[in-house]
Amino acid sequence: MTNSIRNFCIIAHVDHGKSTLADRLLELTGTVEKRKMQEQFLDTMELERERGITIKLQPVRMIYRPDPSTIHPLENSRATSRGSRVGGMVDGSNSDYILNLIDTPGHVDFTYEVSRSLAAVEGAILLVDATQGVQAQTLANLYLAQKQGLVIIPVINKVDLPNARIQETEEEIFNLTGEENILKVSAKTGEGMDKILEEVIKRIPPPDISEKDFRALIFDSSFDAYKGVVAYVRVFGGSVKSGEKFRLLAAKEKGEVIEVGYFFPKLEKSQEVNAGEIGYIATGIKIPGLVRVGDTIAGESAQPLAGYQEPLPVVFASFFPENAEQFDELKDALEKLKLTDASLAFEPESSLALGRGFRIGFLGLLHIEIISERLKREFGLGLIISSPTVEYEVFLKNGQKIKIRSAIQLPDPSSTEKIKEPISQLNIITPLTYMGAVMKLTAELRSQYQQTDYLTKEVVRLVYLVPLSEIITDFYDRLKSVSSGYASMSYEPIGYEEADLVRLDILVAEEKIEPFSRIIPRHQAESVGRAMVDKLKDVIPPQLFAVALQAGVGGKIIARETIKARRKDVTGYLYGGDITRKKKLLEKQKRGKERMRETGRVNIPQKVFLEMLKK
Repeated sequence: MTNSIRNFCIIAHVDHGKSTLADRLLELTGTVEKRKMQEQFLDTMELERERGITIKLQPVRMIYRPDPSTIHPLENSRATSRGSRVGGMVDGSNSDYILNLIDTPGHVDFTYEVSRSLAAVEGAILLVDATQGVQAQTLANLYLAQKQGLVIIPVINKVDLPNARIQETEEEIFNLTGEENILKVSAKTGEGMDKILEEVIKRIPPPDISEKDFRALIFDSSFDAYKGVVAYVRVFGGSVKSGEKFRLLAAKEKGEVIEVGYFFPKLEKSQEVNAGEIGYIATGIKIPGLVRVGDTIAGESAQPLAGYQEPLPVVFASFFPENAEQFDELKDALEKLKLTDASLAFEPESSLALGRGFRIGFLGLLHIEIISERLKREFGLGLIISSPTVEYEVFLKNGQKIKIRSAIQLPDPSSTEKIKEPISQLNIITPLTYMGAVMKLTAELRSQYQQTDYLTKEVVRLVYLVPLSEIITDFYDRLKSVSSGYASMSYEPIGYEEADLVRLDILVAEEKIEPFSRIIPRHQAESVGRAMVDKLKDVIPPQLFAVALQAGVGGKIIARETIKARRKDVTGYLYGGDITRKKKLLEKQKRGKERMRETGRVNIPQKVFLEMLKK
């Protein structure tokens, strides 16, 4: 039976058609009935459908018979028991194949999701959009797959579009992979889809099941109120049944299996999950943090699988509940999100201005937006979010080295010897036409040029070393703007370098607002400070008194703006009489505004913090 199993995933850049391709595969194999089919079927989150991107990896088990003259496997399965459908091949013949697909995200922020998927499979479909060609994340995901030693099946998608660049895209893929057998399909119309499945069966090897002791890799998880943590696993050896004992090797936790089964794509219970298969194990564990992605779940005698590591966040932001009484709700919500997003890391933090909250680690700016939106929609939490920062290494004069993830944590300059910031390797793929504009944009950053590679005569790859803080905010949007949307980027942290950095503070009505504080290069302090107070002037609603907006470094104010008081006509009801009546009312209003300016506080709405986050 194991010879009939194929485990594979789809890797690609954002918007190259992964989810549409997965839809066609589900239709072709009859895994989902036509009447239940909808676009982006495997993208179950509302956010994924709205944005048109895959955020969460999603596994699915498909049964396929290549020979079109035979009975469709699902038609045959109706005459068999439910257990035989989910437990193995439908009719026991060698013509039926079990295809385990993992649909993966494509955005650079979710690279960790992709790496988990690659560790659970033997092959990958490398999907490239014929209208856009090879892009930066295509390249990054390809390197990840090659590092895992996976079989790569290159596929060009959207060949039905009038602006498809099939020949050029084929040349780009060949230069990267050396593969001449490149499939050309249209996931939207279904053209060439049967060839993909035939190549998957032909070229991807069946899993190795020589190992006898039960051992499986946890590549994702979810939480069920009754079953506890449900671990999504790839079984490398032995088999697992409900009622059996298990160990979590990294967490050093023991338990008893409540239920096992497969993804169709909904969870369907089975008698057992065998070696070489992808399925789920309901652990019964009610503490989410114990079941870690990348951990090995095994029997009594098995050793852990190689390669386990904790995901390392690269961007940090503070989240505070608008209502201080919702701190515990925020904590519970983050623990539940941690289950489905292993790269999320958080620790408690307190602020004099904002109360108790959490310092949260992310993989990028899109990751911050997604998590904040999920907290708002799924848990009904109003949040105040600080400006994103990276992790800095601070060397003190007493010889101590500390790591800081927030501008507020930066020690006094008098006690600081030097500061090091994280450096990343930035890869940009762009058409030759936009090369000049892209190089001009990168020149505005504190970048070090490394090399230029020509993928084809018309497409180049530019490599730079850039401080991570320079590219985590709006660089991606600016890159798309100067290249008319054609350029793409990926980045990888590679180490730390010393830099001349200072803390920029923002004061609103002479009160320091900690979430707006940022660590920036000294030479940029004045321009960044001026830009921040200019934007705050536009986004903070006018008050009944004039509000001073100031940017400062240390004790020195380097930029200032004033939000004018909201005007109210206190003389509007007067219809005549001496002019002194109006003067008295206006003088009284003026004294009131002065008192308010001295004692009044400015309540900053959540949307202001979100607007400043995008800066």
